Amino acid sequence: MPDRCEVLPGDNVVARRDGGLLWVDAPGSPALVATLHACLGVSGPGADRVLTAVAAQVSALADSGASFALVLADTADGSGSGVALWAGKGQPAVDGVPVSGRPVDGCSLATGFSLGSSLYVGPGSAPSPVPPGVAFDLTAGTVPGSGATLTLTAATPPSVAVPPAAPSAPPAERFTASSDSGFSAPSAAPVSGPVAAQPPAQAGEQTAFWQPDPPAAPVLRFDDGMVVTVDNDLVLGRRPDGHELVTSGTAVPVPIADTQNVLSSSHAAIQRAGREVSLVDLGSLNGTHVAGPEATEWTQLEPGVPHALSDGDRLLLGWTVITFEQSAE
Repeated sequence: MPDRCEVLPGDNVVARRDGGLLWVDAPGSPALVATLHACLGVSGPGADRVLTAVAAQVSALADSGASFALVLADTADGSGSGVALWAGKGQPAVDGVPVSGRPVDGCSLATGFSLGSSLYVGPGSAPSPVPPGVAFDLTAGTVPGSGATLTLTAATPPSVAVPPAAPSAPPAERFTASSDSGFSAPSAAPVSGPVAAQPPAQAGEQTAFWQPDPPAAPVLRFDDGMVVTVDNDLVLGRRPDGHELVTSGTAVPVPIADTQNVLSSSHAAIQRAGREVSLVDLGSLNGTHVAGPEATEWTQLEPGVPHALSDGDRLLLGWTVITFEQSAE
């Protein structure tokens, strides 16, 4: 099953949901992004037939030079195989070897291939291991990225499953609940020597702490189906890569498809300060607007003045509507 997903920085679309992994380069084709993103939940032995039907739709949408790759972990029958559909330069690769498929409605389709230990989706061949800090983990949702590598971990066979520990009192340790990425804190080192030789704990001398998972990060849910997790400051626009917040490493770019040419290159920014998230207009030509969940009119923001967002607020950038969602504390 998929365990860890490293996304390389870039301006394409990378999405992950359960066992599905999506890469899309679709300038001016939000319909293609929405269609493929909606297919991430498709899995099981019949996934190839579903993807064949999707390919017929995609061939009509991908007339603007768009390319994509969609890979699903097909584990319903316990085989640990994969199903992939791609077109253009987004061919997937398993352990550095490109996956081969058969032509289907202008796309390529591969079924039943081994997932190996690493699955790459993106342009060109799988990159060499990236230095720490260059890539970041994607646990769910959609982010910009030039490609993604999924590291796969096989399930532990029952015959070699680790037996439960004896019900003896452990030494004082700090216990941390699993993180959003699905990794828990390292196990305590084995206690050497007989357990009986350990001195008994005195009341009040040893305390175990438990920390709950932090609240889930807020998300931006686009009207075309794209979802962006707000775990960094963001710059949204037609081509936000060149904005000073992005080039300085302070924020992550979120490019938005703009077929009507109504978005500025760097239209608006999302800024985080603890749990508080604010929307800032970056001096856009057509303005940035916001409305509450029940509001019937849009309010235009003053450029450069942060506006605190609440759960359910709607953002209007050009003709793109985005809903801000924030979980309760």
